Amino acid sequence: METKIIRNPSDADLSIVAEALRNGELVAIPTETVYGLGANGLDVEAMDKIYAAKGRPSDNPLILHVPSIESIWPLVKAVPETAMKLMTVFWPGSLTITLEKSDLVPYRATGGLERVALRCPDHEVGRRLLELAGVPIAAPSANISGRPSPTTAEAVFRDMNGRIPYIVDAGPSNVGVESTVVEVHDDAVIILRPGSITKEMLETVVSTVTYDKALSTDAKPKAPGMKYKHYAPDAPMKTFVGSPKDMALAIMDYVRSGDMDQGGKIGFLLSYEVQEELGRLGYPLDKQSVHIFGHHGDGLSLAHDFYRSLIAFNEDKVHYIIAEGVPLEGIGVAVMNRMEKATNGDIVYL
Repeated sequence: METKIIRNPSDADLSIVAEALRNGELVAIPTETVYGLGANGLDVEAMDKIYAAKGRPSDNPLILHVPSIESIWPLVKAVPETAMKLMTVFWPGSLTITLEKSDLVPYRATGGLERVALRCPDHEVGRRLLELAGVPIAAPSANISGRPSPTTAEAVFRDMNGRIPYIVDAGPSNVGVESTVVEVHDDAVIILRPGSITKEMLETVVSTVTYDKALSTDAKPKAPGMKYKHYAPDAPMKTFVGSPKDMALAIMDYVRSGDMDQGGKIGFLLSYEVQEELGRLGYPLDKQSVHIFGHHGDGLSLAHDFYRSLIAFNEDKVHYIIAEGVPLEGIGVAVMNRMEKATNGDIVYL
């Protein structure tokens, strides 16, 4: 199969892609979080193609993307008042809400669960495509399962070339990490997967917001990204969190410890401040693969650059990756959730 990248898509281009989606084809679509691998969310055979293309576990639920609040009515049995408040405030946006599904939604979309995950993306091209398609679009990240999620059409092409007919290119994703996923109960919200809509933001609308215990257990996943290893680069990865000076010293100790093959190239994902501290200590970063995401503690910048840097390290064929994390606050919770999975838990808090 030839994979075509459609750049700067016109309405005519999007109409062709929308027809392909209605007819059961897979299409990579842009959103503000990451690029999604889209299929008709009411077509079981189309969704089977998602699992096959990604190598995705069959009990991992999918998110159905819709163009508006009004478009969810046929897909759910009811919309609780709290859910409506959240949608009114955060849609379009990077918030996914799980609700009790209607009979119209196949269990293939929900991983066998009774609740369906729904999102209205804050992306003009993506939302226009949803309008033209006229069906909800199931769209997990458009990468091979377990690998870093793509935030550009080029990154999608590396994993999906020959697997899908179209990639709709609307430039880099703005956010860079997947959506926040929540479950609503009366006047309480449970965060199933952290994202850019933070706990603090949700608390401006709902009185009680907590994290689901299954985030740290082996329970059956209730939302995408909860159970299985995700976001992993090709090379082993270790993350440090602390002050710039402490991190620089810890990185130096780790590099000198002998735990790594000294002949291998290292990928560094750092802030300007830690880069400067390593320079003061005399570490030759110029001989390594270095990605600077921004200033120390800037979770937004790290979220935006995280997957892109991991993909770059894969292309640079580094042997090890050393990354700088951020505090567990705001979007930092989402970033460190992805770090936890990418490193297989190898995070050192200094």
